[in-house]
Amino acid sequence: MTASTQHELTLVREFDAPREKIYKAWTDPDLLKQWFVPRPWGVAEATLDVRPGGSNVVVMQDPEGNQYPNPGVYLEIVENEKIVFTDAYTSAWVPAEKPFFTGVILLEDLGNGRTKYTAKALHWRAEDKEEHEKMGFHEGWGKAADQLAELLAKM
Repeated sequence: MTASTQHELTLVREFDAPREKIYKAWTDPDLLKQWFVPRPWGVAEATLDVRPGGSNVVVMQDPEGNQYPNPGVYLEIVENEKIVFTDAYTSAWVPAEKPFFTGVILLEDLGNGRTKYTAKALHWRAEDKEEHEKMGFHEGWGKAADQLAELLAKM
């Protein structure tokens, strides 16, 4: 097992939408709220400073109304191609108490308005990867991707 497979979870989809729309759905707070977490959960608040070093806070909300803030920082932004973010920092370069993963979103133009969408979760420890899998990474991120596809069809 390579280090990457030991620490990495990946979801790949193809969308009938151009990269620009997917990028916008990831970087516009109002759009992100519509698809980012599997229903019946939702996003109560999204604050996104989309630039390298910019902070983001996505507040997830369960069906009972309990809120779960998820602060992080963007590490790399290539408009319409790549978004890299991490929860290793809470804002600016303030370290998080317990970093869990770095997310990498890759958008590859397939032509004819189609995009290959690759979402990766890179974990510091194999144990964190296993925990993320048990939390339902594939199901949850897959359902969110389905919701993203629904949103893209309306954009």
